[in-house]
Amino acid sequence: MSNPGNADSRIVEDVRDLAAYLESGCKPADSYKIGTEHEAFGFRLNGFAPPTYEEEGGIGALLAAMQAREGWEPILDHGNTIGLKGSSASLSLEPGGQFELSGAPLADLHATKAELDAHVERLRDVAPKLGLGFAPLGFHPVAKRADMPMMPKGRYKLMREYMPKVGTRGLDMMFRTCTVQVNLDFCSESDMVKKRRVASALQPLATALFANSPFYEGRPNGYLSNRALVWTDTDNARSGIPAVIFEDGFGFEAYANWLLDVPMYFVYRDGNYFDATGASFRDFMAGRLAARPGERATMGDFADHATTAFPDVRLKKYIETRGADSGRPEMMLAQSALWTGIFYDQAALDAAAALVRPMSYQNVLALREAVPVTGINTGLGAGTLRDLARDVLAIAAEGLKNRARKNAAGEDERIYLRPLQDIAEGAPTQAEHWLARYHGDWGGDVTKIFAEAAL
Repeated sequence: MSNPGNADSRIVEDVRDLAAYLESGCKPADSYKIGTEHEAFGFRLNGFAPPTYEEEGGIGALLAAMQAREGWEPILDHGNTIGLKGSSASLSLEPGGQFELSGAPLADLHATKAELDAHVERLRDVAPKLGLGFAPLGFHPVAKRADMPMMPKGRYKLMREYMPKVGTRGLDMMFRTCTVQVNLDFCSESDMVKKRRVASALQPLATALFANSPFYEGRPNGYLSNRALVWTDTDNARSGIPAVIFEDGFGFEAYANWLLDVPMYFVYRDGNYFDATGASFRDFMAGRLAARPGERATMGDFADHATTAFPDVRLKKYIETRGADSGRPEMMLAQSALWTGIFYDQAALDAAAALVRPMSYQNVLALREAVPVTGINTGLGAGTLRDLARDVLAIAAEGLKNRARKNAAGEDERIYLRPLQDIAEGAPTQAEHWLARYHGDWGGDVTKIFAEAAL
C-alpha cells in the first residue's frame, strides 16, 4: 500500500478538480513507462515463522541492513523505518511484514527484468545473514491470522479495527496475502476508458493464469487462489470490479464520483493519522469532517484517499492491474509483459477490446467468483479460460513484437510471455504445480514450499 503524505495543498472545490487531477496523468505514447510492484512473505529459515518488526534479525533489522547496503533514504513513521526510498524505486512493508518493491517507471521489460534481478540479489545478500528467507506466494501457506505480526505503520492500526466491520476477510487481505501488479500509462480519457474496460474484463483470466495460493493453514482447501477468494469479501464498497467502469459516459469524472462514495480511512497531517474510517470525502470537501472540524480537503488528501480504494484495476495518474497472486520472478515479469503487450500497441489494444466486447458485466463478475476454485479451467462459453488465454496471449505477443524493444541478445519482449504461453498450452499453473508437489514428493508437508518458492 502506498505511503501517504501527498504535498499538494490546493483546496478541492468540486468533483471537476478531482477529474482534472486524474486527467493530468495523460502522457504521449512515446513517454509511456512500465512500473512493477511485487510482494513476498518473510519467513524464518529455522522454523518458517513470519518475522516480527522488532525482534533481533526481524523486519526492522532487514530494512536497516538494506539501507546500509543501498544508501536509500528511510521512510519513517513515528521514528520507525517502515520503508526505503531510492532515486526512483522504493521498498515498503505491507501490514503483516510482506516485503514490497515498488519499481521505478521503466521504458521496457528488459529494464524491468534488470530491476527485479537486482532486488532478488539484494534479498539473497542481506536476508540469510539475518536468518530470513522470502517466498512470493499469493496467500500465506501455513500461518493462521493470529500468527501474523503487524508492522508499525499508523494507517494499518486504523484498517485493522475497521476491516471486520465491512467484510469477513479484510484482515486476511492485510496480513496473509501478496500480489504483483503492473502500473501503466494512458494518453487520453478515451484511452484510459478502453484500457480499464479491457483490463477489468480480463482480470479473472489474470487471476487464473497467476493463481499461486492453494494452501490454507497448512493444507489444501479446494482453492487455487486463496488470495482471490479473500478479495470477494474484503470491503466491497472499495474493491472488486465497479459497475461504473462499464457504464455509458465513464471517464475521469465518473471515476472521481465513485471514489467519493468510497468511505474514508484517515486524514494524514504532520506525520499523524487521524481516524476518519467510514466518513464521507464529500463531507471533507465541504468542511464537515468530524476528524478535522472546519478543514476542507486538499488535492493531496484526495490522492491519499485514492490509494485506499482497491478495485481489481485501479486508476490514479496511471492504471494499476491488481488481480494476480505474487509468484516466481519469471511470472512477475510475465504479468508486466501481458499488460504491456496489450496496452502499449494500438492494434493490440483494439483487438483485445473487440475480444472482450461480447462479455457482459455479469459475465465478468461470474468469472471473478469462479476462478478462485477452478482457475484456468473455468468454463467460458463452449470452452474454458485456457482458450481465452491463447487468444489474449497472441494479441499481447503481437503487441510486444510491434514495440520491437530488444535486449543485448537481440530478443524482443515476447520472451517474457513464455511461462503464460506454456500454461495456455496445457502446462500447470503455479498453484497446480504446488498441489502436485504436496500430494507427491512433499508427502503432505506444506512447509517444504518455503525452500522451493524462495527468491
